[in-house]
Amino acid sequence: MNINIYYGGRGLIEDSTIYVIHKLTEVLEELRVNVTRYNLYEEKNGIAMLPKTLKEADGIILAVNVEWFGIGGFMQQFLDACWLYADKEHIGKLYMLPVVIATAGGEREAESYLIKAWEVLEGNVLDGIRAYVEDHVDFETNKAYGLMIEKYAEQLYKAVNQKAKMLPGSNFLLNRQLLKGSINDLTPQESEQLSVYVSDDTYVKKQKEDIEELAQIFKGMLSGKDEENEEILPKLIENYHSIKDTDVIYEITFSDSDKIITAEIKNGKLNCYYGKGSGSADVEVKLPLGVMKKVIAGNITMQMAFMSGELTAKGNFSLLRIFDQAFPFKKAS
Repeated sequence: MNINIYYGGRGLIEDSTIYVIHKLTEVLEELRVNVTRYNLYEEKNGIAMLPKTLKEADGIILAVNVEWFGIGGFMQQFLDACWLYADKEHIGKLYMLPVVIATAGGEREAESYLIKAWEVLEGNVLDGIRAYVEDHVDFETNKAYGLMIEKYAEQLYKAVNQKAKMLPGSNFLLNRQLLKGSINDLTPQESEQLSVYVSDDTYVKKQKEDIEELAQIFKGMLSGKDEENEEILPKLIENYHSIKDTDVIYEITFSDSDKIITAEIKNGKLNCYYGKGSGSADVEVKLPLGVMKKVIAGNITMQMAFMSGELTAKGNFSLLRIFDQAFPFKKAS
């Protein structure tokens, strides 16, 4: 018989959960049970792979300590990994003994959470150990408590050895209906292999890089605006009409791409380029590329586009009229 213990605490000396685990292990080993313990805080980089260890077990112990609220992050990660990657058919044959030791209250809620999670995974749940410990020395030296813990170990042994039948409960059927369709269609072997990939930092990093690269490719494919953007700057320079004694900076952002054009006019001279200017713009214009193309084609002016709501602007709106004077685009005949 094989029993696996999954400990979700932080391994602190004063954590009485560790004492309970040791007590359970002593009794089980006396009954010639092979006990394997997994400290989740030591396995935190490979928690996604731990569900495959369930296949070696006939029963398990989920042990947590409540330091302030809930079951803690390590145990939650393990349960999430069981949901995603474990062989549900095998979990249905496993008996789970919950162990919850609290130093801040909330042991009943934490135990209920473990039970609920294991039932959702379709496993069998035994009556568990639940205690509030104010002084870990008093608790661990109390002989009566020690005898009670031993009884729980014997209960787990008998349940696994005799393949005890469990009375039906509503949670199993209810959760099957609520979560129907959310379970992946992978085989146990495929799920196990996926857990290996997920726990491999190099693999995950490479996947993220590939996704980012694809996102950039598709962004370019979907927008298809880059070449069209390149036409705007030459048109502005070509159609500029010098206005003396005028100092103004226009920042033009295209809402359907990531391009920004800055047009700086100083003492009648134009400096036009891609990107943000070194100083703050007097007018910040945001518009779709299509509207800018209409302005360049001479179909509308920048001021008309602003008045009609085809563009938005921040800053000194009156300078849009100056823009139309500086760039007198003419409609093709």
